[in-house]
Order: sequence, then structure tokens, then C-alpha cells
Amino acid sequence: MRNADVLRFARDAAAGYPLRTSLSVLAMAIGVAAVVVLTSLGDGARRYVVEQFSSLGSNLVIVLPGRSATGGFNPANAVTTTPRDLTVDDAAAIQRLPSVRRVAPLAAGTSEINANGRLREALVAGTASTYLEVRSFKMSQGQFLPVADWNRGAPVAVIGAKIQQEIFPGGSAVGELIRLGDRRLRIVGVLKSTGTGLGMNTDEVVFIPVAIAQAMFNTNTLFRILIEARSRDHIDAVKREVASLLKARHGGEEDVTVITQDAVLATFDKLLRALTAAVAGIAAISLAVAGILVMNVMLVAVTQRTSEIGLLKALGARGDTIRNAFMAEAAMLSLVGALTGYGLGLFGAFVLRQMYPVFPAYPPDWAVVAALVTALSTGLLFGIMPARRAARMDPVEALMKH
Repeated sequence: MRNADVLRFARDAAAGYPLRTSLSVLAMAIGVAAVVVLTSLGDGARRYVVEQFSSLGSNLVIVLPGRSATGGFNPANAVTTTPRDLTVDDAAAIQRLPSVRRVAPLAAGTSEINANGRLREALVAGTASTYLEVRSFKMSQGQFLPVADWNRGAPVAVIGAKIQQEIFPGGSAVGELIRLGDRRLRIVGVLKSTGTGLGMNTDEVVFIPVAIAQAMFNTNTLFRILIEARSRDHIDAVKREVASLLKARHGGEEDVTVITQDAVLATFDKLLRALTAAVAGIAAISLAVAGILVMNVMLVAVTQRTSEIGLLKALGARGDTIRNAFMAEAAMLSLVGALTGYGLGLFGAFVLRQMYPVFPAYPPDWAVVAALVTALSTGLLFGIMPARRAARMDPVEALMKH
């Protein structure tokens, strides 16, 4: 029996029992689709986090008030009370370090913005002119905060794109006056839309000089200090120098946490890769179940086609030919199921992207290859026993059972 005859035999056998074949294909398809969709979710979460951190700016080092117990970054310790708070003077001292290119102090709070007959709540960020370069933002109108002494500040503001659209729809906001809390400020610029980054929608933020923000919120502390290293090679040096400087300035206390963008990103990346692999493993269990179903289907096929097997053997077909025919049928069912599942999985990932446009739900290549290979492997593995059973049949006994 030629290879083409073996394949034709397998195809006709599968087509002869459409319900049984459809159930086998469906089981395999569900397994592959589950792997594709779940890994799309896991890897999409990883890519989303990477993009969010990348939007922070390049060569970024962040100083947080408070010291985490392990010396690393813990989100629970992001806002803490400390013996000595971060101050503008701390930021100015950091600016003088040799490995530092730029420093942006950051004070934060919320206030009502009143202008053009409209009133709304807004997040207020007190910072300096350097913030624009540190965060790699762009302006759509006007300019960012002017260069000035951080301990003084002109009564000016820069607003986010969404605030501009809501309060000054259809017109330029530059030069307009707004009331922010108890302060009257003049708008000097509008940021280009950047969307949400790490939980803060920059399009809804009002940026003002750090001195004015501290006076408005009656505080002399900073929420963060953002530092841009001179290059990627200087990041570790910046981390060491900043930690040493602030320890000396704070009376020998290590009461701040210095984190790097790469360190935080690597932690999240490792965690989300492990999560993606875990959900892929869970989904792959359904492929094993589908393989068992293929085995049961093939065992039934052997029983139903006993006389056909006996006739083939009586006509001179060898045992390995019979075995290859049943293995070909199992491989055909697995292949069709795997490709169908791949298509369903891609459709599911597409639906996720349409529902959540900011979420890059694309299946990783390794998951697709693993799902397809596993589907074919399980189909063939569980098809071995029925194929060997068919190959061992005695032709006389098989014909007598007809």
C-alpha cells in the first residue's frame, strides 16, 4: 500500500463517521484555542507593563520616601512616612552628582480647577522645567514650565490634553487664566496626549512649579524625585551615589528607596512570564484530555472496522501498513483540530484587542508552536495503542467477526 493510499484510507475512514470525527476535532481545537487565548492574556499583560514602564522615560531612576525591608521595590511601600522626608534641597543636591543629567522634583495632590465657566477636579503635579525631558513628553501647544529657582515659582501652569478639551474646547488654552484652589495661574502650555501611565492619566494632570504646589498643599516634602542618568551605563552609579548622598544628608539613616526602571521592569517581566507559562500549562491539560478522546475514538474505530482490517490483511497488507493507516488517521484528526483551534485562538485574541485596545493581546510564538506540537504529539501518542491493536489482528478471526 502506497503512502497516498494510506492517506486516502485514513481520510475516508474519518469522513465515514462525521459525528465521531467532529467531536475529536472539536476537543483538540478547544485545547489549542485555550492555550492561544490564555497565553495571549498573559503575554499581553507583560507587554502592557513593559510599554507603561518604557513611557516613563529613558535611563530613569526614581527616589521614593521610605525604605523597603529588602532594599528592593515593593508597591506597598510606595507611600510611607519616614523620619526625614524628601525635600527640594535633596533634589538640588542630587542634581550636582556627576552621573546625573537631569533631576525633576515631584509634589502631588488634588485640587479643583475653575476656568471658562467650568469646574472639575484635577490631579496637580508640582515639578520643574526638567520634568518634560525626564519623562520624554511632547507639547501640543505653548511650552512647558519655565526654567526657574525651585524654591520660587511663577504663577503659571501646563495642562493635560483632556483638561484642555473639556475646559477650552475648540480653542487655544495658552494665555488663559485658571483658578487652581486659591491660586490664579496663567496657562503657558498644553501637553500632547500620552494616555494612562502607571495608573496616572497624564492627560488629566495640571503641572505647576513645585514651590507653588508645596505652598498650595502646605507641605515642604516631595512625593518623588525623578532622575535621568547620563547614559544606561551610569544607572548603577546613579543609584549608588544617590543612596550614599541621601544617607549622609539624612543623618546616616537609610530612609529612602532608590529604584531603577530596569530593575522594576525585570521583576514584573519575570513574574508575568512565569504567569504566562503557568496558564499555558493549565490550558495544555485540555490537550491531554483531547488526546485521550482521540485514543477512545480510534479504539472504537478498530472495533467497528474489524472486518475491513481482516480483508486488507487477507489481501496481503502487512501489520505495519495497517498501523500506519490508523496512525495517519489519528494524525489527521489532531492536525485538523490543532489548526482549527489555532484559528479560534487568534479570533479570541482579536476580540480581546477590540474590547481592550490598549491591551496588546497577541499570542507569543513559543506558545503557538508548543500548542500545535503538543496537539500533534498527544494525538499520535494516544493513537499508538489502537494502531498496534489493529496491526496485531489475525485476518481469519477478523473476517469471522464480520
